[in-house]
Amino acid sequence: MVVLEEAAFAGRLADALVEGGLHCAEVTFRTAAAADAIRRMADRPGMLVGAGTVLTAAQVDQAVDAGARFVVSPGFSAAVVARCGEHGVPVFPGVASPTEIMQALDAGLDTVKFFPAEQLGGVPMVKALAAPFRSVRFIPTGGVSAGNIADYLALPSVLAVGGTWMVAPDLLAARDWDAVTSRTKTALEKIS
Repeated sequence: MVVLEEAAFAGRLADALVEGGLHCAEVTFRTAAAADAIRRMADRPGMLVGAGTVLTAAQVDQAVDAGARFVVSPGFSAAVVARCGEHGVPVFPGVASPTEIMQALDAGLDTVKFFPAEQLGGVPMVKALAAPFRSVRFIPTGGVSAGNIADYLALPSVLAVGGTWMVAPDLLAARDWDAVTSRTKTALEKIS
């Protein structure tokens, strides 16, 4: 999960992630630079870029126009899900309860973001939710770190995880691409 204040360095960030072995990133719509950053990262070979923190149908349009190949939102929005369907892009809405999971299922989805994962009970909560919702795959974010990534990914119901420690704001501000690459390699080593 990437929060970029400036899009000018998005291409270099994508290169650092790919060098570290990570070929997928979610650029959040938390800044005005999001669409341009997605555009620049999507142009990099070997990088699959999606848009995160998408709150509105208009942001879906911006993200897809910029080259986003998937959309992630912090909660369930029928309007966001519908617009993603119109564009033919996968969408992973955030859920925090069984009710929200059922809303996602009603919308025809089988993969959801579990957010904020650690604050909602972490690995034990994902296990508990997966028991009645056997067809649902989860993408935990929020508190996922180098210390718990392997625990989440060991669960059969977890498709992927998202985190910011590899692209921490201080690393991005300092343009410390070597540290981004190093943290990415370390994260992937923990799960391989």
